[in-house]
Amino acid sequence: MNVVSPPQPVKGKGIVFTEDVSAISAFQEPSCPALIWSRNLPSGIQNWIESIDPDHLPKGRIILRPDAVENAVKHLFEMAHTPAGVERDWLLQDFKVLAKAFSALMNAEYIRLRLDVVTTNACRKFHVDAVTGRLVCTYRGTGTQYRSAVDGDNPHQFHTTPTGSPILLRGTLWPETPATGFLHRSPPIEGTGETRLVLVLDPIEDPEDAI
Repeated sequence: MNVVSPPQPVKGKGIVFTEDVSAISAFQEPSCPALIWSRNLPSGIQNWIESIDPDHLPKGRIILRPDAVENAVKHLFEMAHTPAGVERDWLLQDFKVLAKAFSALMNAEYIRLRLDVVTTNACRKFHVDAVTGRLVCTYRGTGTQYRSAVDGDNPHQFHTTPTGSPILLRGTLWPETPATGFLHRSPPIEGTGETRLVLVLDPIEDPEDAI
């Protein structure tokens, strides 16, 4: 499976773009409100994800240790009757890579893993999440949309995260102040026939409090 090389790492409006998962530590820099790991999914994987009946896309919300991701996601696959094969194995491994990298970055013993299958205008308003940090990766459909305070008040001026590229976002509980003015939203897709498959990871300090 061939992968087209993404752009070289650049910075703009505070957001960091990198093509190497090992460089996501830049998210901890004070001037970085968000980071995008620019990448393209292998074409065979992307085509497979797009071809799945939406009823068979995995979905669920689980609080777990990062090393438990594999078994938990396998269960979600089985519950959804997601077609087995090398493509599903690849997707599972990618979830594991992102969970491991994000939990290490956030120094989190536990994470909340959420797989959403979206067909509506969920979270259509630009906002900041009530978390310390969050990773969002859209595997199918339009990616997360974002804007900065420097974009002004024009609601039509925003950017869209490429499908397959994880974006890391600071939330309102991030310990540093002041607020960055960086906002994001789920793209409004209701009525378009589009289906999105989205992975969301949050760091969890106390699993009992988070339930």
